[in-house]
Amino acid sequence: MTRFRFEIAQKDARARTGTLHLARGSIRTPAFMPVGTAATVKALRPAEVEAAGADIILGNTYHLMLRPTAERIEKLGGLHKFMGWTKPILTDSGGYQVMSLSALTKRSEDGVRFASHLDGSRHLMTPERSMEIQRLLGSDIVMAFDELVALPAPREAVEAAMQRSMRWARRSRDAFDSGAEHAERSALFGIQQGGLDERLRAESASRLIEIGFDGYAIGGLAVGEGQAAMFACLDYAPEQLPENAPRYLMGVGKPDDIIGAVQRGVDMFDCVLPTRSGRNGQAFTRDGPLNLRNARHAEDLAPLDATCGCPSCRTGVSRAYVHHLVKSGEMLGAMLMTEHNIWFYQELMQALRTAIASQRLDDFAARVLSRYNARAAS
Repeated sequence: MTRFRFEIAQKDARARTGTLHLARGSIRTPAFMPVGTAATVKALRPAEVEAAGADIILGNTYHLMLRPTAERIEKLGGLHKFMGWTKPILTDSGGYQVMSLSALTKRSEDGVRFASHLDGSRHLMTPERSMEIQRLLGSDIVMAFDELVALPAPREAVEAAMQRSMRWARRSRDAFDSGAEHAERSALFGIQQGGLDERLRAESASRLIEIGFDGYAIGGLAVGEGQAAMFACLDYAPEQLPENAPRYLMGVGKPDDIIGAVQRGVDMFDCVLPTRSGRNGQAFTRDGPLNLRNARHAEDLAPLDATCGCPSCRTGVSRAYVHHLVKSGEMLGAMLMTEHNIWFYQELMQALRTAIASQRLDDFAARVLSRYNARAAS
């Protein structure tokens, strides 16, 4: 049984393309993971997500522990069986949601005490509890529990959170390793922290490498610092992590964010943007984002994107029809838009993989970004 193996097939400057092998299947990198927060990629069936080209999805520890509970999902056969997804699943640690959605949080060395955003019930999330929840869910890639600091923040606060995250990383490693069969077939990723400080990032990376993880995430970005600052950090952060392990930029992002991060050596991404935008009337296209609520689309017979392979664009569903659905609040509008956006992201990732393999990533990126940024959101 393949537990975990990462192969880099080709490099183009700092960018890499390859394959991440797991027991439930292989993931082509660079990869974008659609977010299935509550055991569903909103508005899509699992088969539709797979048809779009996704090799892996993300599940959310915080939301699933509260409803329907990890214990219930485990009783029902695990997250894959529960939601009908047979390919790999990465579960986040719950740390971001605990600190961003919950009321009355209290952080300590032990973990984070918080009140549920659903009913106010009190909970304690620790590295050990996070590992237990992810084990009950049966995920294929488990994320270490860490402490996030929104930027900008004082260096002292960023350093304190990084140091605590590294202590929690050690506890996460130990708790994961005690997970018997789940630990034998799954992978554990550590999360680099340190804000925008190169020295703190280097120390975090060194301590994670000392502990030893299957993959490494770059955390604490896309939290308010802006693209320029994020790219400046990515100019050094990925190369502080092991060359032979996958690098995962958490919570990113817009298409131009992804392209720039791939050029800087990142292999994996996740973001709610394509699904959330689809539910709110925004479609991603090769000519930039489209606001389908705009009256200019009311009589537009063009597809969302003439070069897109999604079922709607391929069969000629018009912008006028989608505009009508969105304005009418019809659920089909959210379904068609979300499916299109997931296809757009997966086709972008395939194009990036092809460009890296053929040693023409920079030319491809320049051409795509020039076209994508030529028109502001309409």
